[in-house]
Order: sequence, then structure tokens, then C-alpha cells
Amino acid sequence: MKELLLYIARSLVDNPDRVTVEERESEDGEIVLELRVAEGDMGKIIGRQGRIAKEIRVLVKSLAQRMGKKVSVDIVD
Repeated sequence: MKELLLYIARSLVDNPDRVTVEERESEDGEIVLELRVAEGDMGKIIGRQGRIAKEIRVLVKSLAQRMGKKVSVDIVD
């Protein structure tokens, strides 16, 4: 899941070398993926009215469901 998120984010931004994903586990056992990008690329990840961010979350969650896990994606600035 982390690799999928990295691939998608790096494909969308101008500075793919500045994309990082940190994985941690919350108290309830859910995996939290924190996505960080360059400041100028934040709009490309979020999209108009958050549409791109929403679709990224849908893709990652669908993969997680197939693996029997719970995942959330946080976009951190």
C-alpha cells in the first residue's frame, strides 16, 4: 500500500524526489499513511475541491480491503 501511494504521488507532482510516505499504526489497529510533498506540489495532490486526494484514498483503501486491513491516508503539509 505504501508503494502504491508513493507511485501515484510521484506520478502527479513536479518534484518526485521530495515525496515521502511514513507508515504508522493507530491505537485501533488502523494503518495510517502520512504523505508529504513539496509545498508547491500540494495543489496537484489535493486537486480541485479535493477530488484527486479523495480518489487516492479510494485506491489505497480498496487495496487494503483486498488484503484484509484498514488504512487511512493523511496528506501532511
